[in-house]
Amino acid sequence: MGIGHYIKEIGRGKDGARALTREQSADLLGQILDDQVSDLEVGAFCLAMRIKGETPHEMAGFLDAIHARINPLSHPSTTTTCTTVVIPCYNGARKLPALTPLLALLLVQAGAQVCVHGTATESGRISSFDVFDQLGYKGNPNPSNNNHPLQLLATETLHIGLKKLLDVRRVVGLRNPAHSLVKLMNPCAGPALLVSSYTHPEYASSMAETFKLLNASAFLLRGTEGEPVADARRTPQMEFFTGGSSKIVQVAQAGTLASMPELPAIDAEATAKYIQAVLNQQLPVPTSIRLQTDHILQALKSL
Repeated sequence: MGIGHYIKEIGRGKDGARALTREQSADLLGQILDDQVSDLEVGAFCLAMRIKGETPHEMAGFLDAIHARINPLSHPSTTTTCTTVVIPCYNGARKLPALTPLLALLLVQAGAQVCVHGTATESGRISSFDVFDQLGYKGNPNPSNNNHPLQLLATETLHIGLKKLLDVRRVVGLRNPAHSLVKLMNPCAGPALLVSSYTHPEYASSMAETFKLLNASAFLLRGTEGEPVADARRTPQMEFFTGGSSKIVQVAQAGTLASMPELPAIDAEATAKYIQAVLNQQLPVPTSIRLQTDHILQALKSL
């Protein structure tokens, strides 16, 4: 069938473009994920959506297409009822250490089931998966096998078409809807609490509207270089979504910083050693990450 008729609607420029319905959006992305369209059409879709921007109903439709196709992480074999904390890692570290693994492992230490999924989307950054590797944790190549409280999933194990769409950025140099979708999707067969982040204020608004539309259980905060972990230097605002509504559970830290926490060098080995020292209680947990962990654990009790 092709997606040319959809591109005609979304590709009329910022002011002339028309939004698609949820059903149209699901069909469009479904064809892309199923590799039924040409590279030219995929590129046109990515550029058109980059200029137009995504509506919550379009994002919901895109997510419908993804959830209908991914190879989901099975329900934990160690428990009958469990909400999995889902942490998407797609940005990596450039100016600050990649501390998302610390958040994940603090949650596991506290008894939570955690799924970290992602892939490198930018060259020259230290990814959270690089740090996990240094810590001795390996990725799970088979999402149907879920027998450990920490699951690390490469995006291509969930769906290769989604990975290919993310990789378009390496060719055209611009983000596309997939970069937001991976921060909104539930890769689990069971219930999930998403820990998501944004880098620009306009995405905070669109992501919040999408979470409410989908009645998702999620946390949203301004990420550390795009990663969904609280900035170790200053506590950001944290918002909790559930049942179509939201509330601020943590206000942003204001004023001038009195001191800077001691942080590791920006490489995987140094970051891994720092995280292990924190987990062993040889170094303190950065206040902002401790607060984020506490809020997530409290939210799990309410779900």
